[in-house]
Amino acid sequence: MSSKQQFVKLNDGHFIHALGFGTCKSQELWSTCLRPELVQPTLEKSLERLQLDYVDLYLIHYPVPLKPGDNDFPVDEQGKVLFDTVDFCATWEALEKCKDAGLVKSIGVSNFNHKQLERILNKPGLKYKPVCNQVECHLYLNQSKLLDYCKSKDIVLVAYGALGTQRYKDWVDQNSPVLLNDPILCDVAKKNKRSPALIALRYQIQRGVVPVVQSFKENEIKENLQVFEFQLSPEDMKTLDGLNRNVRYLPTKCFADHPEYPYSEEY
Repeated sequence: MSSKQQFVKLNDGHFIHALGFGTCKSQELWSTCLRPELVQPTLEKSLERLQLDYVDLYLIHYPVPLKPGDNDFPVDEQGKVLFDTVDFCATWEALEKCKDAGLVKSIGVSNFNHKQLERILNKPGLKYKPVCNQVECHLYLNQSKLLDYCKSKDIVLVAYGALGTQRYKDWVDQNSPVLLNDPILCDVAKKNKRSPALIALRYQIQRGVVPVVQSFKENEIKENLQVFEFQLSPEDMKTLDGLNRNVRYLPTKCFADHPEYPYSEEY
């Protein structure tokens, strides 16, 4: 496997690994820190904690701003989420300044819909386009329309939950279908003599999506790298396309009352 095939070029000339971020040093700007004046100090604190001079990739984690403070999920006495009012285009300008200051190589976003991306791209005085948009993306939510949009703008789609998420009880409906148990996926896996997880990852890579995979077990890490050792046929790809159900495991409904909630749009 050539090294070129295992890396994806970003629109700013830098590269990320085609499977997850690999050795890429990345950080995400949390929703309580979206006010422009908080962006660089937040990044500098992270760099100090990590003992780094810069990170390779810095992302706005979510377009919905939350009240600044020490609590990552600020709520009132009734348990209702405390939102903030911030124009994420102003946040983006602060990220651009971090790039200019040499604190980060590339900047991007996460969980943005196409209209929110469009607002950044059409922003007067835009200096740098987002290099990527990291979103929930898997066989049950294949994000085909958002992927087409991102490709048209030279923005890489990065997929979290590519294997159907970790199914955390606090965030994921435990009655939702288990992706890796899907009978059609398992049939394609058997046909290719690979695991369902490898098929789900290879599907993304052949579409030009960068899947993020979290694994700390050596055998799983080794297996994941086999994704570069085979290809799925056009027939298999079409079969897997047909699994899309628009099932979102992580809808973060607690943010749904905010006007910037990204999942009100189709894509």
